[in-house]
Amino acid sequence: MTTMDFDAYLPPRSAPRQTREGTVEQALRQIPDGARVVVPPMSATPLGLLAALDDVRDGWTDIEIATGNLFTHVPPLDHPNQPFRFSTYQTSGPLRDVEAAGALQHIPATYAQVPSLFRPDGPLPADAILIQVSEPAPEGTYSLGTSVGGIVDVVRTAPLVIAQINPNLPYTFGAAELRPDELDWLVPLTSDVLELRRSEPGALEREIAASVAQLVTDGATLQFGIGGVPEATMGMLGDRRDLGIHSGLISDGVMGMVESGALTGAEKATAAELIITTEAAGTARFFSWIDRNPAVCMAPAGYTHSLQVLAQQSNFVGINSAVQVALDGTINAESLGPRQISGPGGQPDFAAGAMLNEGISVVAMPATAARGQVSRIVKQLDPGAVVTTPRTLADRVVTEFGQAELAGRTLAARADALRRIAHPDFRGDLA
Repeated sequence: MTTMDFDAYLPPRSAPRQTREGTVEQALRQIPDGARVVVPPMSATPLGLLAALDDVRDGWTDIEIATGNLFTHVPPLDHPNQPFRFSTYQTSGPLRDVEAAGALQHIPATYAQVPSLFRPDGPLPADAILIQVSEPAPEGTYSLGTSVGGIVDVVRTAPLVIAQINPNLPYTFGAAELRPDELDWLVPLTSDVLELRRSEPGALEREIAASVAQLVTDGATLQFGIGGVPEATMGMLGDRRDLGIHSGLISDGVMGMVESGALTGAEKATAAELIITTEAAGTARFFSWIDRNPAVCMAPAGYTHSLQVLAQQSNFVGINSAVQVALDGTINAESLGPRQISGPGGQPDFAAGAMLNEGISVVAMPATAARGQVSRIVKQLDPGAVVTTPRTLADRVVTEFGQAELAGRTLAARADALRRIAHPDFRGDLA
């Protein structure tokens, strides 16, 4: 089984489009001045189209580019307000300079909310979307490859869909598959597929991951966020059996879980034996592994992050991280004080979903930051800091000093538990 019917979790398709093939400039010239142009995040960012868009930028006076987490600098970022301005639901390093230039707006939204942002009746309706697709399958369908998320919703509803056919993009199944008549323009354009490269987890990350792994039992259904601790945790689950994946993201660590025999999905409550995700990001080897892999099923965010779907998952364990955790359990995973450095992603969605069926929501992080000078466990979040996950959804917090169980505990009990896993140098300050 390689496909599922996700129509119940997506808006209706637009009427069949008159698909055209032409030059990249011909396609991009269809974008009206003043348009809001949606661009996929992470490994799905269409580098070729964005470079071409920058080359012909003199054709517009104002273009808004709406996107998520960018893995790299792209040429339009060199021209803030001339004509490009930007909005994002998940800021990242490449957007720092345009933010400093006053050309970036933040959109507070969890990943579950992203699909509704850019629909015609949404608060930020898209005028166009730029995507990359794989080379066509024998049956003529294309694939979004590494990102479905809220992107497939925009493909179905945006007035203009321009697709870069990139032979380097893996072909994935599920909601990633598109018919030609869902695309307005097809432009052959080869470019790199952005990799998610990480150094090997260090001793600290492995120590935290070992503690997190204790919470994963045979038959668990897992969700992993991005980062060294989740990746290290995956590497420590080789002796488990019948694990499943229902996640917003998969990466290289999933390959090792399959190769060890730990990941079969046999006990998953939904989509048994399928690896369900809405984003895929990793190395070139990982992209080769997901290419036409029948076990990997790309699903829309309306499915992966749905509370109704998550409520069906038994033995669910979500693993994410944070910048700070306050003694009452309030979690900040996206800002340094008022400075936005990331976004909520799916953390609040999976934290809420885990609680619906006696699952576990884990926030795993080092006890300190700034080379040990700053405690991540604090009395209160820093002034101006963002609340990513409210204290009502706090469950397990893990550092290198142990685990704190917060769900159902009083404020005093929470504070005691969190102090015990803070770095010893800061425990007195937290009294």
